[in-house]
Amino acid sequence: MNEKIAMQDLYGETWAQCYGCGRLNEHGLQIKSYIEGDEVVCHFRPKPYHTAIPGYVYGGLVASLIDCHGTGAAAAAGYAAEGRAPGTEPALRYVTASLKVDFLRPTPLGPVLELRARTREVRRRKVILDITLTAEGELCARGEIICVRIPDDFGRVKE
Repeated sequence: MNEKIAMQDLYGETWAQCYGCGRLNEHGLQIKSYIEGDEVVCHFRPKPYHTAIPGYVYGGLVASLIDCHGTGAAAAAGYAAEGRAPGTEPALRYVTASLKVDFLRPTPLGPVLELRARTREVRRRKVILDITLTAEGELCARGEIICVRIPDDFGRVKE
């Protein structure tokens, strides 16, 4: 895979509407997750309105970033487990089944946040990942996400 292409940019139109990672959601966060070796990495700069208290990021944003970065990283892990390049058919798309976030210190508002996902386990329909969120090299949050693969016919109108 060309490492300059974000996992989210490979999502079909149906799956590109998500508030957190959908490239077609003009009001969303539009995060981008890139494969870098054995990790999937995302950089995101919070806007001033993502505040909790002056100078710090709202915790819900931190959880959303871990959530949406996790589903993109799960897709990367799924493709790797199948020995396929990301973006090949049939497309792989995952949703969150479980999300645990530990807030370790207040996340400063201003610097770029870095998320790093490492795959812990891949099964046929399930991926478990560990994700860190840092600001200026300081660990601010840690997450564990369990993602499940969306069936190929999910979301299609039944006739």
